[in-house]
Amino acid sequence: MTIPATMSGVYLTRHGGPEALAWRDDIPVPAPGPGQVLVRVQAAGVNNTDVNTRIGWYSSDVTGATDSGETGEAGGWAGALSFPRIQGGDLCGRIVALGAGVTGWATGQRVTCQINLPRPTPDNPFGFVALGSELDGAFAEYCLLYADDLFDVTASPLSDIEIAAMPCAYGTAWNLLARCGVGPGDAVLITGASGGVGLAAVQLAAHLGATVTAMTAPAKAEAVTAAGATTILGRDDTPPPAQFDRVIDVVGGPLWPDLIRALKPGGHYAVSGAIAGPMVSADLRQIYLPDITIHGATYQPREIFADLIALINAGAIRPLVSATFPLDQIAQAQAEFMTKRLPGKIVLIPPQEHP
Repeated sequence: MTIPATMSGVYLTRHGGPEALAWRDDIPVPAPGPGQVLVRVQAAGVNNTDVNTRIGWYSSDVTGATDSGETGEAGGWAGALSFPRIQGGDLCGRIVALGAGVTGWATGQRVTCQINLPRPTPDNPFGFVALGSELDGAFAEYCLLYADDLFDVTASPLSDIEIAAMPCAYGTAWNLLARCGVGPGDAVLITGASGGVGLAAVQLAAHLGATVTAMTAPAKAEAVTAAGATTILGRDDTPPPAQFDRVIDVVGGPLWPDLIRALKPGGHYAVSGAIAGPMVSADLRQIYLPDITIHGATYQPREIFADLIALINAGAIRPLVSATFPLDQIAQAQAEFMTKRLPGKIVLIPPQEHP
């Protein structure tokens, strides 16, 4: 195919509200350098992290929930961002150009990648960069990636839209489950169970043979049960104490002490989100006396995501996509996403033919 000089896409021009997003038709198409590939984006998922990055929520000076209206300055995953930035950490696309030295890949292959790309060093074994935060992402017609970060999903029976709904949500969920060792017979409590990560965690935990109790709004209980939950709690309910081997949390906020108390002695709590608020309080005695282990889970080894890709290519799991929007309607898509009315995922579709 002929690759144009410019493309359409969305620039994040600064931290702030939807007005910080700018649709542009004159963004230069990047040329792949050594070890890189250019990917034509077929679909791109919407995630909490897109909104968090836009408003600067990752900055330590923001203490409220993601819908609190607070904005920060050094708001990328790893601190201050350079602007303009193309967001979008979820993608499914096809390779259209290869940089020098790239082997094992060909144009036309369908690919995806992790959102948090591992970059470990001897000084920081948990080092990573985030697609759509430190690197330009998928909210444009084309995305530049390193070949070593890609995974081939050409053989998957899932659609482009379905695959684009999975890297962030399912990758995060799979990593959370791996960190705290979820396995057959475990009693697992999952918060935020109707959202992208939560619903993926329900499905994947059930796939692993765990018994899942899910916290969600009653209106979404049917979708969460269909994903594999055996018991539903309201999102504001107090979970029963000392009943769970593992707690998977993406909510945080005022509920947090109850989540710790819900664990059996020797239980594991894993967290990768705090949409209800990052500031929590705890009685440390309820952590160390029952030997509770707490896992922060952001760094994701490539082999963990590779295990997820094997499930995707086998068609063993399938996401719930509740809505799609054209990419130029990103503000409307994010507004719908923030209402939390829809279970599962919302996916953006870039223009499929360049003018």
